[in-house]
Amino acid sequence: MILQGKTAIITGASRGIGRAIALEFARQGANIALVYAGNKAAAEETLRQLRQLDVKAEAYACDVGDFEATEKLVEQVFKDFGQVEILVNNAGIVKDCLIRSMKEEDFDSVISVNLKGAFNMIKHLYPKFMRCKGARIINIGSVVGLCGNKGQANYAAAKAGLIGLTKSTAKELASRQVTCNLIAPGFIESDMTDQMPEKAKAAFLEQIPAGRAGKALEVAELAAFLASDKAAYITGQAIAIDGGMTM
Repeated sequence: MILQGKTAIITGASRGIGRAIALEFARQGANIALVYAGNKAAAEETLRQLRQLDVKAEAYACDVGDFEATEKLVEQVFKDFGQVEILVNNAGIVKDCLIRSMKEEDFDSVISVNLKGAFNMIKHLYPKFMRCKGARIINIGSVVGLCGNKGQANYAAAKAGLIGLTKSTAKELASRQVTCNLIAPGFIESDMTDQMPEKAKAAFLEQIPAGRAGKALEVAELAAFLASDKAAYITGQAIAIDGGMTM
């Protein structure tokens, strides 16, 4: 188990890719501080599954876009777990709309959660990670942050900004042997993609050389590797996991 005895804070971990990452980390021996926004039932179900894997796991409700709330969250996690070696910034929302019709609040709220939320978590863990040789930060971006997507200007801008945040954080913490990398998933099977019309799914699949959608577990396994000691010499990278969609 490559994460044995370590503790990870994972935001947006109640379902989807976040849940898959939490469960894979637990299978690899990590204790989990599960952070969610509003879906308490989903968070409790993820927590139940985590505890079946014989790791310590606790759930915390928090709006990651709130600077003070995330500061209190980090303090509470350290009280509960004693130490944190891994941060996964996965929390994200979408409010898709063409720019001409996009409301200011829809742009601001997506930036607040998807980009500022990651900054807030990194900011509050920064001094602790400086004293924790081998700490890992993993930001979950998106291929739209690499190539854009019509109707997702707010989401694409947030995910593109997350790449810059990743690289800057990596440069600041590299001398402390702390790494920071970004995973950019492409079209991944999820609750959201399950609700898409078949025609829209087919259009996406036509753009993927691998000819299929990705699986949340595939993203989770990459995250587990980046969180492990095996990835100590990888930092500041934006790694697409997209079946060749952006190559």
